[in-house]
Amino acid sequence: MVQRHPTSAAAIAALLSAALLAACTTPGGAGGLDARSVQIQRSAHGVAHIEAANLESLAYGVAYAHAEDNACQTANQLITVRGERSRWFGAEARGLFGLRPLPNALIDTFVRAHMDDAALARAFVAASADTQALARGYVAGWNRFLRDQASQLPAPCAAQPWLRPMTLADYLRLNELSMVQAGVAALADAVVAAQPPQAGAALPAPVSLADATAALREEVVLDPPIGSNGWAFGAEVTRNGAGVLLGNPHFPWYGINRFWQMHLTIPGELDVMGAAIGHGGLVQIGFNRDVAWTHTVSTGKRFTLHELKLAPGNPRAYLVDGQSEAMTPRTVRYEVRAADGSLSTREHTVWVTRWGPVLVMPRAGLNWTATQAYAIQDANTLNMRYGDSWLAFNRAKNLADLRAGLAKLGIPWVNTVAADRHGDAMVADVSVVPDVDAAQLERCAPSKPAAALFRAAGLPVLDGSRSDCSWRRDPTSPVPGLTPIERMPIVQRRDWVQNSNDSFWLSNPATPLAGISPMVGPVGTPQRLRTRAGILEIGERLAARDGIAPDGKVGPAEVQAMLFLNRNHAARIVLDDLLAGCANGSAGPLSDASRDGCAALKGWDRRNNPESRGAHLFREWWRQAKDIAGVWRVPFNPADAVRTPAGLKLDDAAVRAKVFEALDKAVATVRAAGFALDAPLAQVQFKRMNAANGGGNVPVHGGDEFEGVLNKVETQGVPTLPKSGYDVNYGSSYLQTVTFDARGPVAQAILAYGQASQPDSPFAFDQLKTFAAKQWPTLPFHAEDVARQRVGAVKRLVRD
Repeated sequence: MVQRHPTSAAAIAALLSAALLAACTTPGGAGGLDARSVQIQRSAHGVAHIEAANLESLAYGVAYAHAEDNACQTANQLITVRGERSRWFGAEARGLFGLRPLPNALIDTFVRAHMDDAALARAFVAASADTQALARGYVAGWNRFLRDQASQLPAPCAAQPWLRPMTLADYLRLNELSMVQAGVAALADAVVAAQPPQAGAALPAPVSLADATAALREEVVLDPPIGSNGWAFGAEVTRNGAGVLLGNPHFPWYGINRFWQMHLTIPGELDVMGAAIGHGGLVQIGFNRDVAWTHTVSTGKRFTLHELKLAPGNPRAYLVDGQSEAMTPRTVRYEVRAADGSLSTREHTVWVTRWGPVLVMPRAGLNWTATQAYAIQDANTLNMRYGDSWLAFNRAKNLADLRAGLAKLGIPWVNTVAADRHGDAMVADVSVVPDVDAAQLERCAPSKPAAALFRAAGLPVLDGSRSDCSWRRDPTSPVPGLTPIERMPIVQRRDWVQNSNDSFWLSNPATPLAGISPMVGPVGTPQRLRTRAGILEIGERLAARDGIAPDGKVGPAEVQAMLFLNRNHAARIVLDDLLAGCANGSAGPLSDASRDGCAALKGWDRRNNPESRGAHLFREWWRQAKDIAGVWRVPFNPADAVRTPAGLKLDDAAVRAKVFEALDKAVATVRAAGFALDAPLAQVQFKRMNAANGGGNVPVHGGDEFEGVLNKVETQGVPTLPKSGYDVNYGSSYLQTVTFDARGPVAQAILAYGQASQPDSPFAFDQLKTFAAKQWPTLPFHAEDVARQRVGAVKRLVRD
């Protein structure tokens, strides 16, 4: 067996201990706090306001306060990154890994194979002093919480044998997994499944691009369920002449990707408020006195696949420039707990190349045969630059400072949308993307199927048998192999910019972008309905045609109203044609079910508000109808990408038949679930509360991704309307609008599911009724506002 890491555990511990000792020299800061003091206050809904004299103490307070709301969530994630899920919960039980539930045995295998503690320790020692201070503080803060609250922990993790202090190595693993969750970790099952072919094994069957695309979508590599809307408005269109920002991430309402709100202050140095996922100790989406920003999941590729030409007669070796290189077996061991509590040991081997681990995904045509295999190279592996990038955001005075933070190439897989008090607006996809341009993708495509896989599913495949197909190493890039900021898309304007998870192409349609590597995103392709809806509604607002305000200006109130109008864009572009088809008797009689469906949809207001009747019927019909071949009456036109495709091609008899067959099925689905066809959405779509949170159902407004409702909410894991209704578990999460006045930022925000993941907490889903009522609480940012709105006592800690 080949051991996973050549560096000894003692050597790793010594390396990390040396970094930890640097804590002794942490300087103090301004204000009345000494270097080791932390002050934590809470305002309405448990929003945490944390003040300290330096970064290390600040992170200490962040970890402590976050644990007060999410101790068991963090403890569970620590088991995941230690590769111990099977030991404590059994091999076959499933755990949440990134955005998907996977068997514990698979998670443990991948984690133990991927996590290289020695490499992480070396990267940490080479990281900035600020990054090191944040890490030290966070680890110490979590451990202090465990000591203080050991006898008062929530039931799911109280007195559990697996609850133990966090080490610095654990912390590095937590953040490593956050960085790679949009890349190699999303393909964890494909990596674990890769094993050398048996002698005489039959060649795999040919695959279709449609099936390959479906497989990648199921792996959440293609069209991941997370998304966002980000809008920024500049002085030319805002009511007060300052920037106005909307941040509307669409993330899970459960698990490690939940946002948590915080306000961080180092007197005279840092004053920033917003929210974050994970355990980084900084605000990731938020604002300070001068700048506000948000993120949207970008189209950039975080990895490349490399098609390997295997050495003749040896499927465990591959050729590079004609020379044979042996794959490296990484054999990992993990413990498994049986139902009777006994433990046994399992082992599994993952195979690694110079490009990264081998993977197989037969449905996508990625197989390991006697002559060919595939490996994945992830650009976010060992990304410890994220702390410096977000710290630059937290400290920024203007958009130029944000650009400087972006230039560090630490933002892992999101766009940045921002506005500042000077009235500038910006959108940038400066994230971690391998430096591979269009010419190299063509030159290094190893086969026609590989090239087709990129065109159809966006999966980049390079020729792994040639060293000249490696990522470009531009000397201007701070990270060799990654695309530098100078060749990434940035749009800065004084009117507006937007992103809703399509590429940079139509950031503002007045100046469409081109000439960027397709690894960053495509141009000239159909846009998702949310993108189209946002651009159209921004245009209607500026033309004063939306009924929100008589002038064409933008302020926070207008932006909030635009988002919560809950217009259904799919209905906007197809429902008139459907209803015309309902009324057109000359095209043939309708079934009773279709007639009933037409009547219900005729009375729908085409919105996804709680009182909207029939929205659920439209959803179930459009879920099927959108995929009918040739369904569009007006095909996509790149010159009119915001308005096309559109309409239903009902003059085609075959299309018409399938459209009304889909309506028949939708009617049957709704009735089988026990709902009226014209039931108000409030009866069908909600969040079911547990007894600790008051019980009952809280109606949730908004719509599904494929409907093009800007306020995206979904019930992931439910393919159609069930008898239990749409119990929302995904979508609008931390919502913020920000502008600036003479004092500084003016911000309203909602965290739809509340601060706490612990179900018996008073802060679990306590903001959901605020969200349901379309109310936007104003956040207390200035010290006097925080003091006036403080809830409970001030907590003061002294760091170890």
